[in-house]
Amino acid sequence: MRFIAYKTEDGQKKGKLALYCRVLGVSRQGFHKYLKNRDKPWKYQPLADTMFDILQEDECNDTYGRIRMHQALLLKKPDGVDIPSERTVYRIMEKLGISHTPKRKPHGITKADKEAQKSDDLIKRNFQSEAPLEKCVTDITEIKALDGKLYVSAIFDCFNVAVVGLAMADNMRAELCIETLRSAYMAYPDIRGCIIHSDRGSQYTSEEYRKAIAKYGIRQSMNSAGGRCHDNARCESMWARMKEELLYGRYDTEKMTIEELKTLIWRYFMGYWNNRRICSANGGLPPAEKRRRYEVEHQSAA
Repeated sequence: MRFIAYKTEDGQKKGKLALYCRVLGVSRQGFHKYLKNRDKPWKYQPLADTMFDILQEDECNDTYGRIRMHQALLLKKPDGVDIPSERTVYRIMEKLGISHTPKRKPHGITKADKEAQKSDDLIKRNFQSEAPLEKCVTDITEIKALDGKLYVSAIFDCFNVAVVGLAMADNMRAELCIETLRSAYMAYPDIRGCIIHSDRGSQYTSEEYRKAIAKYGIRQSMNSAGGRCHDNARCESMWARMKEELLYGRYDTEKMTIEELKTLIWRYFMGYWNNRRICSANGGLPPAEKRRRYEVEHQSAA
């Protein structure tokens, strides 16, 4: 092997630098800069180490893109590590090979009952809320299992996207949605007066569901006439995120039983989603932390 130029242990540079720099099309200044910086540690190494720590904290954190990774870094506030811009975080993630691109989007499964009585659209695509339990959205999704299909019904709070009600079954009858309401009321009795928005699926237009809505003092809202998908886009995006983060490329659900999937999804929503998952819609805060800060702020004001 023949070296065109090299650096000795005492720092001297040997070789015909001028000739070979001309041949390679680089400047001598650039070559000297390379030799000077070659042995220096990467300035972003502490930041990169922190990123890997964040990815190791929870199984689903490997789905963080640049926005949530940047927010996670700001929330973590690692000692002695400067947090750069979101763009720089993206470049570092690309260099480390940990950037993430969503793969698939699920579709809605409920079907409208054209003959049933409908409720007004009280949301009108405005999913913003200034306080907990003012507006919520609800929907059902399905997951294939070894022994059938699992149907998951949830109620999400528009204030902080927390799951406030959750129920699962091997069918998608109205009883599933009623159980979701019951679980939300048991956990949050102050849900009375809340608007809960859904699509116009037959489960939500059924007499049994309307009775449960009245029992818990909830105001019902439904997609506008025509059932446009964007009318309940917030809830549908939650299912997309859950499946992308928890299932796709991670679990083969068709090799898992319905009971195994129930445990997996319950832990994801009630443990990870509500308490630890970085949520961009909350400014980088997990849902529970956003609600905690809201309550502290309003207790202080009182």
